[in-house]
Amino acid sequence: MNDASESLNKSRSRLVEDFTTVLEDAQALLRHAAGDAGKGYADARARLEESVKRAKERIGSAEEAVLESAREAGRNADGYVRKHPWESVAVGAGVGLLVGMLIARR
Repeated sequence: MNDASESLNKSRSRLVEDFTTVLEDAQALLRHAAGDAGKGYADARARLEESVKRAKERIGSAEEAVLESAREAGRNADGYVRKHPWESVAVGAGVGLLVGMLIARR
């Protein structure tokens, strides 16, 4: 589970970096569009398109990391429930009781 968490954190930080780059490129695009629509605009637009493409790729890899982490958590929970069925029932009943008490309190 540690590897999945580390992978998720790395993906998250890369995604933040990519979005920062996208924002910087968008600002450059707007500056050039406001001034003149010459070569600076075309360069800024190309950079923005490339940044968006990289951000989409990173979002895909971050999504895969999150899904794998969720799958692993599900497998771990399933294994625990299979090894300790009555403890799992007791925990579920306890959580249900607490939720019921909180709802009845309102």
